[in-house]
Amino acid sequence: MTVIDSTPVKSPAVDICVSAGPDHPRPDDQDRYTISEVAAYTGLSAPTLRWYEQIGLMPHVQRSHTGQRLFGNRDLDRLAFVGKLRLTGMPVADMVRFAELVRRGAVTFDERREILQQARHEVVGRIAELQDTLTALDAKINLYAGARRASERA
Repeated sequence: MTVIDSTPVKSPAVDICVSAGPDHPRPDDQDRYTISEVAAYTGLSAPTLRWYEQIGLMPHVQRSHTGQRLFGNRDLDRLAFVGKLRLTGMPVADMVRFAELVRRGAVTFDERREILQQARHEVVGRIAELQDTLTALDAKINLYAGARRASERA
């Protein structure tokens, strides 16, 4: 008779600066993925994933006994957060610096917070610019819609 321990395993605490948010479904609900699986899941190319590892954005990717990269769920979280940082327009060098600070641990919380606050400030500015652009587009759309209705009445 085999006894299976069904006690839930508690995951180690996740650094909120690394986590991209709530857990999301993983391919085949597993915790080890090849580079091709990660590429398919994230939309990033295998060369990009290798480059991220080389420059320090994806440190400590595990390897199989044959040397094949094996990414875990935490790596997927990290990649999701890197994607968010990319969307902010943050330079790669700053993302690498942020990753270095994460590796140094809790003593860098203040510096990491400052980096993220600066990125947030820039995103808020871009949102305001986009809102102004949207207002201008809506005004032009309404102008042309009104002009068409006027020409149809004539």
